[in-house]
Amino acid sequence: METKNKRSTFSGQLGYVMAVAGSAVGLGNIWRFPYLAAKYGGGTFLFTYFILAITFGFALLISETALGRKN
Repeated sequence: METKNKRSTFSGQLGYVMAVAGSAVGLGNIWRFPYLAAKYGGGTFLFTYFILAITFGFALLISETALGRKN
């Protein structure tokens, strides 16, 4: 017997808009802020920022994946 997995969808248009807005804000944080910090002499801060973004980002990615697989 073959079972088909249904793909998840957004429950409404508002959920989709909020997800897209969150993505845009996240991309702005990743690209614009470090650029401005480096431009105005924040190289040491920028190095620390990238290290923390990678370590915390990886931990959050793993935990989000684990929570998603739980359901």
